[in-house]
Amino acid sequence: MKAQVIEVLLVILTLTLILTIIPLFLLDYPPLFPNLSKTNQCLTQFMSRNLSLLSYSTKVTNKDESGEFIGTAATAIATPTSDDRLNWLIETKVIKNCDIFKGKWVPHQEGPSYTNWTCQEIHEHQNCFKNGRPDTEFLRWRWKPYECELPRFNRLHFLNIVRGKSMAFVGDSVARNQMQSLMCLLSNVVHPVDVSYVQDGRFKRWLYTDYNFTIASYWSAHLVRTTEAKTRGPRVPPTTNLYLDEFDESWTAQISNFDYVIISAGHWFWTPAIFYEKGQVVGCNACNDKNITDLNIFYGYKKAFNTAFEALRMESYKGMTFLRTYSPAHYDNGVWHNGGTCTMKRPFTTQEKRLDGLELKFHRTQVEELRAAEIEGSKRGLKFRLLDASQAMVLRPDGHPGRYSPSYRNNVSDCVHWCLPGPIDVWNEMLLHMLKVDKLEDS
Repeated sequence: MKAQVIEVLLVILTLTLILTIIPLFLLDYPPLFPNLSKTNQCLTQFMSRNLSLLSYSTKVTNKDESGEFIGTAATAIATPTSDDRLNWLIETKVIKNCDIFKGKWVPHQEGPSYTNWTCQEIHEHQNCFKNGRPDTEFLRWRWKPYECELPRFNRLHFLNIVRGKSMAFVGDSVARNQMQSLMCLLSNVVHPVDVSYVQDGRFKRWLYTDYNFTIASYWSAHLVRTTEAKTRGPRVPPTTNLYLDEFDESWTAQISNFDYVIISAGHWFWTPAIFYEKGQVVGCNACNDKNITDLNIFYGYKKAFNTAFEALRMESYKGMTFLRTYSPAHYDNGVWHNGGTCTMKRPFTTQEKRLDGLELKFHRTQVEELRAAEIEGSKRGLKFRLLDASQAMVLRPDGHPGRYSPSYRNNVSDCVHWCLPGPIDVWNEMLLHMLKVDKLEDS
């Protein structure tokens, strides 16, 4: 009997050695098996996420270098396990009180998680590589808050937080730029179905069917009702009538259906405008009309945000509002219509550049209105949150399309919008962190 027991133990010991020592030997000698080390790395990364694959879908379209769509690829529909949820809850709790908006850009060789090959949603004007941009170094930086590490965007964490919910981006084309960044960050996992109910490209809606998640964009450059007053030339912005105390119903009539609204505005307020309140002209900005008092740009900006936040406190809206703060432009040697350019190839350091002047005043004005809305909204249990991207983005003159945009055919550099992929992706890393913090507070 004793001999049999010893024999069984020897067999178990032998099997243990085979299953442990030999794999370690193989991994320590990658030249013998050149693909094994890479495979092990991929498996380790995959297992670290603790994912359970549920199903697969195919036919994800990719782009070639010319921008044409080619090929197909499979995408996984995956759900984090309870361990994965616990991991991000712990991670979020650790950095919950970290100010993720104060920091600096540091080198990061890993680069972006998508390309203009893998994402179909990149707008022509932000598709910098398709438009000929030759350098890629602007992609190799990440935002590093002073007090913590901001986690990279995790598609599955995001999709499971927003499962069964809806999100709207309200504002100008920079708001749309952020939405497209988000869709690109999700593109390696799942692609949405276009469910837009109008043909107008300024108002788009998509559904991620596997998660029952709706995402939409609403064009509203001034956030309030507007009409065009007059055109002043091919390269001169038209004067706009701004009805500062009236809702822009193209979006305010829709928001009761949304769980999250990300609101932003800025650059269009530089253009000439006539201000109306209670149906009467009260002043203007840069209208060059001696019969109308010039009240300057910030009178209209403050009033417009006040009215927009009033709409987001309507009885029918029960969602969470995020203010994404002013996104600075970076024109050198002029502005957009007189030859201004942006040719830097690296970020500014915090010693070289900071938010100041009129850009700082834009930022302070909208934040003041958010804080006032937050106080009023809290009486109804509404949540207003600050997604403060301004300081991070004032440091990124290298992230714009510049001359690598269709607008450059008319000698107009785009130093307002952001290349995709590009630094704008950090906005959605910030957004996901804020969603996780909210989830943590509710749990």
